[in-house]
Amino acid sequence: MERKFKIIISVGIVFLTAATSVAVFAYRNMNYDFFNDKFLEKKGFKLGFTENIAELDDGSEIYYLEGPDNGPNLLLLHGQQASCLDYAKVLPRLSEEFHVYALDYYGHGNSSKNPDKYSAVEIGNDIIWFIKNIMKEKAYISGHSSGALLAAYVAAKTPENIIATILEDGPFFSTLSGRAEKTISWLGFKNMHDYLNQNEVKTFMEYSLENDYMQEVFNVKDPQAWNKIVKEPALKYLDKHPGQVPKIWFYPPKLGVNSIYALNASMQDGTSNYDLRFGATFYDFSWFTGFNLEEILKSIESPTIVMHVAPSEMTAPGYYDENGILLAAMDETDAQKVVDLVPNSKYIGGFKSAHDIHADLPDEYIEVLFGLKNQMEKD
Repeated sequence: MERKFKIIISVGIVFLTAATSVAVFAYRNMNYDFFNDKFLEKKGFKLGFTENIAELDDGSEIYYLEGPDNGPNLLLLHGQQASCLDYAKVLPRLSEEFHVYALDYYGHGNSSKNPDKYSAVEIGNDIIWFIKNIMKEKAYISGHSSGALLAAYVAAKTPENIIATILEDGPFFSTLSGRAEKTISWLGFKNMHDYLNQNEVKTFMEYSLENDYMQEVFNVKDPQAWNKIVKEPALKYLDKHPGQVPKIWFYPPKLGVNSIYALNASMQDGTSNYDLRFGATFYDFSWFTGFNLEEILKSIESPTIVMHVAPSEMTAPGYYDENGILLAAMDETDAQKVVDLVPNSKYIGGFKSAHDIHADLPDEYIEVLFGLKNQMEKD
Protein backbone atom coordinates (compact mmCIF):
# COMPACT_ATOMS: atom_id res chain seq x y z
CA MET A 1 0.00 0.00 0.00
CA GLU A 2 2.80 2.36 0.95
CA ARG A 3 4.64 1.54 -2.29
CA LYS A 4 1.50 2.18 -4.32
CA PHE A 5 1.05 5.53 -2.57
CA LYS A 6 4.64 6.53 -3.38
CA ILE A 7 4.08 5.64 -7.03
CA ILE A 8 0.94 7.79 -7.13
CA ILE A 9 2.82 10.69 -5.52
CA SER A 10 5.71 10.31 -8.00
CA VAL A 11 3.34 10.26 -10.98
CA GLY A 12 1.55 13.29 -9.60
CA ILE A 13 4.81 15.21 -9.24
CA VAL A 14 5.84 14.32 -12.79
CA PHE A 15 2.43 15.39 -14.12
CA LEU A 16 2.49 18.64 -12.13
CA THR A 17 6.04 19.42 -13.32
CA ALA A 18 5.06 18.75 -16.93
CA ALA A 19 1.91 20.85 -16.64
CA THR A 20 3.88 23.71 -15.07
CA SER A 21 6.49 23.54 -17.85
CA VAL A 22 3.79 23.64 -20.52
CA ALA A 23 2.08 26.57 -18.76
CA VAL A 24 5.35 28.54 -18.57
CA PHE A 25 6.13 27.70 -22.21
CA ALA A 26 2.67 28.87 -23.32
CA TYR A 27 2.83 32.02 -21.19
CA ARG A 28 6.17 33.05 -22.67
CA ASN A 29 4.96 32.42 -26.22
CA MET A 30 1.70 34.31 -25.74
CA ASN A 31 3.33 37.25 -23.99
CA TYR A 32 6.35 37.70 -26.24
CA ASP A 33 6.60 41.41 -27.04
CA PHE A 34 6.77 41.28 -30.85
CA PHE A 35 6.21 45.04 -31.22
CA ASN A 36 8.44 46.01 -28.24
CA ASP A 37 5.49 47.96 -26.85
CA LYS A 38 6.70 47.37 -23.30
CA PHE A 39 10.20 48.78 -23.82
CA LEU A 40 9.56 52.28 -22.53
CA GLU A 41 7.75 51.13 -19.41
CA LYS A 42 10.28 48.42 -18.59
CA LYS A 43 13.57 50.09 -19.52
CA GLY A 44 13.28 53.17 -21.68
CA PHE A 45 12.13 55.76 -19.17
CA LYS A 46 14.63 54.49 -16.58
CA LEU A 47 17.41 54.90 -19.15
CA GLY A 48 16.36 58.50 -19.80
CA PHE A 49 14.47 58.07 -23.07
CA THR A 50 11.66 60.51 -23.77
CA GLU A 51 8.78 60.46 -26.26
CA ASN A 52 8.41 63.49 -28.50
CA ILE A 53 6.54 64.87 -31.51
CA ALA A 54 8.20 67.19 -34.02
CA GLU A 55 5.70 69.22 -36.05
CA LEU A 56 6.67 70.61 -39.43
CA ASP A 57 5.28 73.76 -41.04
CA ASP A 58 2.87 71.74 -43.21
CA GLY A 59 1.38 70.07 -40.13
CA SER A 60 3.18 66.76 -40.59
CA GLU A 61 4.17 65.07 -37.34
CA ILE A 62 7.26 62.97 -36.69
CA TYR A 63 7.20 60.90 -33.52
CA TYR A 64 10.59 60.10 -32.04
CA LEU A 65 12.39 58.74 -29.01
CA GLU A 66 15.34 60.68 -27.65
CA GLY A 67 17.92 59.17 -25.34
CA PRO A 68 20.28 60.87 -22.86
CA ASP A 69 23.08 63.06 -24.22
CA ASN A 70 25.95 60.60 -23.76
CA GLY A 71 27.88 61.25 -26.95
CA PRO A 72 27.53 62.22 -30.61
CA ASN A 73 24.11 62.18 -32.24
CA LEU A 74 22.90 58.91 -33.72
CA LEU A 75 19.76 58.81 -35.85
CA LEU A 76 18.07 55.41 -36.29
CA LEU A 77 15.67 54.74 -39.18
CA HIS A 78 13.62 51.54 -38.86
CA GLY A 79 12.51 49.22 -41.65
CA GLN A 80 9.09 48.94 -43.23
CA GLN A 81 6.13 47.56 -41.24
CA ALA A 82 7.98 48.39 -38.00
CA SER A 83 8.54 51.48 -35.83
CA CYS A 84 11.34 53.08 -33.87
CA LEU A 85 10.66 50.52 -31.12
CA ASP A 86 12.13 47.90 -33.43
CA TYR A 87 15.48 49.07 -32.02
CA ALA A 88 14.50 48.22 -28.43
CA LYS A 89 17.16 45.52 -28.01
CA VAL A 90 20.03 47.87 -28.91
CA LEU A 91 18.83 51.19 -27.48
CA PRO A 92 20.13 50.61 -23.93
CA ARG A 93 23.74 50.01 -24.96
CA LEU A 94 23.74 52.50 -27.82
CA SER A 95 22.53 55.18 -25.43
CA GLU A 96 25.66 54.68 -23.31
CA GLU A 97 27.88 56.17 -26.04
CA PHE A 98 25.52 58.09 -28.33
CA HIS A 99 22.80 60.70 -28.08
CA VAL A 100 20.20 58.49 -29.72
CA TYR A 101 17.25 59.68 -31.77
CA ALA A 102 14.94 56.99 -33.15
CA LEU A 103 12.00 58.20 -35.20
CA ASP A 104 8.93 56.76 -36.89
CA TYR A 105 8.84 57.83 -40.49
CA TYR A 106 5.51 58.55 -42.16
CA GLY A 107 3.02 55.70 -42.47
CA HIS A 108 4.47 53.99 -39.42
CA GLY A 109 4.21 54.11 -35.65
CA ASN A 110 2.91 57.38 -34.24
CA SER A 111 3.95 59.64 -37.13
CA SER A 112 1.61 61.12 -39.75
CA LYS A 113 -0.40 58.88 -42.06
CA ASN A 114 -0.62 61.09 -45.14
CA PRO A 115 -0.18 59.26 -48.49
CA ASP A 116 1.01 62.52 -50.08
CA LYS A 117 4.14 62.10 -47.95
CA TYR A 118 4.78 58.46 -48.89
CA SER A 119 7.87 58.83 -51.04
CA ALA A 120 11.59 58.65 -50.42
CA VAL A 121 12.13 62.27 -51.38
CA GLU A 122 9.33 63.65 -49.19
CA ILE A 123 10.35 61.56 -46.19
CA GLY A 124 14.05 62.09 -46.78
CA ASN A 125 13.71 65.86 -46.99
CA ASP A 126 11.71 65.94 -43.76
CA ILE A 127 14.35 63.80 -42.04
CA ILE A 128 16.93 66.36 -43.14
CA TRP A 129 14.69 69.04 -41.60
CA PHE A 130 14.60 66.92 -38.43
CA ILE A 131 18.40 66.75 -38.24
CA LYS A 132 18.77 70.50 -38.76
CA ASN A 133 15.94 71.67 -36.52
CA ILE A 134 15.59 69.03 -33.80
CA MET A 135 19.00 67.37 -33.51
CA LYS A 136 20.84 70.58 -34.51
CA GLU A 137 24.25 68.90 -34.69
CA LYS A 138 26.00 66.48 -37.05
CA ALA A 139 24.96 62.87 -36.66
CA TYR A 140 25.73 59.27 -37.36
CA ILE A 141 22.84 57.78 -39.32
CA SER A 142 21.86 54.11 -39.42
CA GLY A 143 18.98 52.84 -41.50
CA HIS A 144 17.55 49.34 -41.80
CA SER A 145 15.82 47.97 -44.91
CA SER A 146 13.69 50.80 -46.37
CA GLY A 147 15.29 52.95 -43.69
CA ALA A 148 18.64 52.22 -45.33
CA LEU A 149 17.36 53.71 -48.58
CA LEU A 150 16.32 56.81 -46.62
CA ALA A 151 19.65 56.94 -44.79
CA ALA A 152 21.46 56.86 -48.13
CA TYR A 153 19.29 59.72 -49.44
CA VAL A 154 19.86 61.84 -46.34
CA ALA A 155 23.61 61.18 -46.33
CA ALA A 156 23.83 62.17 -49.99
CA LYS A 157 21.69 65.30 -49.75
CA THR A 158 23.12 66.79 -46.56
CA PRO A 159 26.73 65.56 -46.30
CA GLU A 160 27.64 68.46 -44.02
CA ASN A 161 25.34 67.02 -41.35
CA ILE A 162 26.41 63.37 -41.48
CA ILE A 163 29.44 61.98 -39.62
CA ALA A 164 29.12 58.40 -40.88
CA THR A 165 26.46 56.16 -42.43
CA ILE A 166 25.35 52.59 -41.73
CA LEU A 167 23.23 50.86 -44.36
CA GLU A 168 21.76 47.77 -42.69
CA ASP A 169 20.60 45.15 -45.19
CA GLY A 170 18.90 47.67 -47.44
CA PRO A 171 16.94 46.54 -50.53
CA PHE A 172 19.26 48.37 -52.91
CA PHE A 173 18.37 47.80 -56.57
CA SER A 174 16.03 44.90 -55.72
CA THR A 175 13.13 47.32 -55.15
CA LEU A 176 13.40 49.00 -58.55
CA SER A 177 11.01 48.34 -61.43
CA GLY A 178 12.07 45.44 -63.63
CA ARG A 179 13.79 43.70 -60.77
CA ALA A 180 11.41 44.01 -57.83
CA GLU A 181 8.74 41.83 -59.42
CA LYS A 182 10.86 38.75 -58.64
CA THR A 183 11.30 39.47 -54.93
CA ILE A 184 9.30 38.27 -51.95
CA SER A 185 9.03 41.87 -50.71
CA TRP A 186 7.33 43.16 -53.86
CA LEU A 187 4.92 40.22 -53.84
CA GLY A 188 3.98 41.27 -50.31
CA PHE A 189 3.44 44.84 -51.47
CA LYS A 190 1.30 43.50 -54.31
CA ASN A 191 -0.91 41.84 -51.68
CA MET A 192 -1.31 45.21 -49.96
CA HIS A 193 -2.19 46.94 -53.23
CA ASP A 194 -4.62 44.21 -54.27
CA TYR A 195 -6.27 44.14 -50.85
CA LEU A 196 -6.84 47.89 -50.89
CA ASN A 197 -8.41 47.62 -54.34
CA GLN A 198 -10.85 44.75 -53.76
CA ASN A 199 -14.31 44.67 -52.23
CA GLU A 200 -14.32 41.50 -50.14
CA VAL A 201 -15.20 41.96 -46.49
CA LYS A 202 -12.03 40.53 -45.06
CA THR A 203 -9.26 41.73 -42.84
CA PHE A 204 -5.83 42.09 -44.37
CA MET A 205 -4.65 39.40 -41.97
CA GLU A 206 -7.10 36.91 -43.53
CA TYR A 207 -6.28 38.09 -47.05
CA SER A 208 -2.57 37.67 -46.42
CA LEU A 209 -3.02 34.16 -45.05
CA GLU A 210 -4.51 33.21 -48.41
CA ASN A 211 -2.08 35.07 -50.66
CA ASP A 212 1.29 35.39 -48.92
CA TYR A 213 4.17 34.06 -51.05
CA MET A 214 5.67 32.56 -47.90
CA GLN A 215 3.35 29.62 -48.44
CA GLU A 216 5.51 28.64 -51.42
CA VAL A 217 8.50 28.50 -49.07
CA PHE A 218 6.60 26.48 -46.46
CA ASN A 219 5.18 24.07 -49.03
CA VAL A 220 8.45 22.98 -50.63
CA LYS A 221 8.40 19.59 -48.89
CA ASP A 222 4.74 19.38 -47.89
CA PRO A 223 2.07 21.07 -50.05
CA GLN A 224 -0.18 21.44 -47.00
CA ALA A 225 2.47 22.82 -44.63
CA TRP A 226 1.29 26.44 -44.87
CA ASN A 227 -2.33 25.51 -44.25
CA LYS A 228 -1.56 23.21 -41.34
CA ILE A 229 1.15 25.28 -39.64
CA VAL A 230 0.20 28.88 -40.41
CA LYS A 231 -3.22 29.45 -41.95
CA GLU A 232 -5.56 27.09 -40.09
CA PRO A 233 -4.30 27.84 -36.55
CA ALA A 234 -4.55 31.58 -37.32
CA LEU A 235 -8.09 31.35 -38.64
CA LYS A 236 -9.17 29.39 -35.57
CA TYR A 237 -7.59 32.05 -33.38
CA LEU A 238 -9.28 34.87 -35.30
CA ASP A 239 -12.63 33.12 -34.99
CA LYS A 240 -12.32 33.34 -31.21
CA HIS A 241 -10.44 36.66 -31.09
CA PRO A 242 -11.62 38.82 -34.02
CA GLY A 243 -9.65 41.99 -34.64
CA GLN A 244 -6.50 40.71 -32.95
CA VAL A 245 -3.10 39.59 -34.20
CA PRO A 246 -2.99 35.79 -33.93
CA LYS A 247 -0.67 34.28 -31.31
CA ILE A 248 -0.48 30.51 -31.15
CA TRP A 249 0.57 29.31 -27.69
CA PHE A 250 2.62 26.32 -28.87
CA TYR A 251 4.77 28.34 -31.32
CA PRO A 252 7.94 29.76 -29.71
CA PRO A 253 9.28 33.07 -31.09
CA LYS A 254 12.29 31.42 -32.73
CA LEU A 255 10.00 29.34 -34.95
CA GLY A 256 8.87 32.56 -36.61
CA VAL A 257 5.20 31.71 -37.23
CA ASN A 258 3.82 34.22 -34.73
CA SER A 259 6.24 36.73 -36.27
CA ILE A 260 4.55 36.23 -39.64
CA TYR A 261 1.24 37.19 -38.07
CA ALA A 262 2.79 40.21 -36.35
CA LEU A 263 4.33 41.39 -39.62
CA ASN A 264 0.86 41.50 -41.22
CA ALA A 265 -0.65 43.74 -38.55
CA SER A 266 -1.94 46.99 -40.04
CA MET A 267 -3.73 50.25 -39.40
CA GLN A 268 -6.51 49.11 -41.76
CA ASP A 269 -7.23 46.14 -39.47
CA GLY A 270 -6.81 48.22 -36.33
CA THR A 271 -4.02 45.91 -35.17
CA SER A 272 -1.01 48.23 -35.58
CA ASN A 273 -0.04 51.69 -36.82
CA TYR A 274 1.37 50.56 -40.17
CA ASP A 275 -0.48 51.99 -43.18
CA LEU A 276 -0.88 49.48 -46.03
CA ARG A 277 -1.04 52.42 -48.42
CA PHE A 278 2.64 52.98 -47.69
CA GLY A 279 3.51 49.46 -48.85
CA ALA A 280 1.41 49.95 -51.97
CA THR A 281 3.78 52.73 -53.08
CA PHE A 282 6.52 50.11 -53.35
CA TYR A 283 4.21 48.02 -55.54
CA ASP A 284 3.59 50.80 -58.07
CA PHE A 285 7.06 52.34 -57.49
CA SER A 286 5.65 55.79 -56.71
CA TRP A 287 7.80 55.78 -53.54
CA PHE A 288 10.84 56.18 -55.82
CA THR A 289 9.65 59.28 -57.68
CA GLY A 290 12.65 61.59 -58.07
CA PHE A 291 14.90 59.03 -56.34
CA ASN A 292 17.92 58.17 -58.51
CA LEU A 293 19.58 55.39 -56.54
CA GLU A 294 22.92 55.28 -58.34
CA GLU A 295 23.38 59.04 -58.16
CA ILE A 296 22.44 59.02 -54.49
CA LEU A 297 24.97 56.32 -53.63
CA LYS A 298 27.71 58.08 -55.63
CA SER A 299 26.99 61.30 -53.71
CA ILE A 300 27.50 59.90 -50.20
CA GLU A 301 30.64 61.51 -48.81
CA SER A 302 30.69 60.10 -45.29
CA PRO A 303 32.43 56.85 -44.32
CA THR A 304 29.80 54.18 -44.89
CA ILE A 305 29.31 50.60 -43.74
CA VAL A 306 27.16 48.25 -45.80
CA MET A 307 25.76 45.46 -43.61
CA HIS A 308 24.44 42.36 -45.37
CA VAL A 309 22.86 39.15 -44.10
CA ALA A 310 24.04 35.70 -45.16
CA PRO A 311 21.77 33.46 -47.26
CA SER A 312 19.14 31.70 -45.18
CA GLU A 313 19.16 27.97 -44.52
CA MET A 314 16.28 27.66 -46.98
CA THR A 315 18.21 29.17 -49.90
CA ALA A 316 21.93 28.73 -49.15
CA PRO A 317 24.35 29.04 -50.82
CA GLY A 318 22.39 31.77 -52.65
CA TYR A 319 19.55 34.15 -51.85
CA TYR A 320 16.90 32.84 -54.27
CA ASP A 321 14.33 30.07 -54.04
CA GLU A 322 13.68 27.46 -56.72
CA ASN A 323 11.28 29.85 -58.49
CA GLY A 324 13.95 32.52 -58.81
CA ILE A 325 12.33 34.74 -56.19
CA LEU A 326 14.73 36.78 -54.07
CA LEU A 327 14.03 35.92 -50.42
CA ALA A 328 16.33 38.63 -49.08
CA ALA A 329 16.79 42.38 -49.35
CA MET A 330 19.69 42.08 -51.77
CA ASP A 331 22.02 39.48 -53.21
CA GLU A 332 25.82 39.47 -53.47
CA THR A 333 25.81 41.47 -56.70
CA ASP A 334 23.57 44.17 -55.24
CA ALA A 335 25.73 44.51 -52.13
CA GLN A 336 28.91 44.74 -54.19
CA LYS A 337 27.34 47.37 -56.44
CA VAL A 338 26.48 49.50 -53.40
CA VAL A 339 30.06 49.23 -52.14
CA ASP A 340 31.44 50.09 -55.58
CA LEU A 341 29.23 53.17 -55.90
CA VAL A 342 29.69 54.65 -52.41
CA PRO A 343 33.16 56.27 -52.49
CA ASN A 344 34.26 55.60 -48.89
CA SER A 345 32.46 52.38 -48.00
CA LYS A 346 33.16 49.07 -46.32
CA TYR A 347 31.25 45.81 -46.67
CA ILE A 348 30.47 43.70 -43.60
CA GLY A 349 28.47 40.59 -44.46
CA GLY A 350 27.72 37.09 -43.34
CA PHE A 351 25.27 38.03 -40.58
CA LYS A 352 23.17 34.97 -39.75
CA SER A 353 20.00 37.00 -39.45
CA ALA A 354 16.67 36.75 -41.22
CA HIS A 355 16.87 40.44 -42.20
CA ASP A 356 16.70 42.54 -39.03
CA ILE A 357 20.32 42.37 -37.84
CA HIS A 358 19.92 44.80 -34.95
CA ALA A 359 17.03 42.74 -33.55
CA ASP A 360 18.31 39.23 -34.34
CA LEU A 361 21.97 39.88 -33.53
CA PRO A 362 22.02 42.95 -31.28
CA ASP A 363 25.55 42.40 -29.97
CA GLU A 364 26.99 42.14 -33.48
CA TYR A 365 25.11 45.24 -34.63
CA ILE A 366 26.32 47.23 -31.61
CA GLU A 367 29.88 46.06 -32.21
CA VAL A 368 29.75 47.47 -35.75
CA LEU A 369 28.45 50.85 -34.57
CA PHE A 370 30.87 51.15 -31.67
CA GLY A 371 33.74 50.10 -33.93
CA LEU A 372 32.81 52.76 -36.46
CA LYS A 373 32.55 55.39 -33.74
CA ASN A 374 35.97 54.46 -32.33
CA GLN A 375 37.52 54.59 -35.78
CA MET A 376 35.98 57.99 -36.54
CA GLU A 377 37.24 59.39 -33.25
CA LYS A 378 40.78 58.12 -33.94
CA ASP A 379 40.77 59.69 -37.39
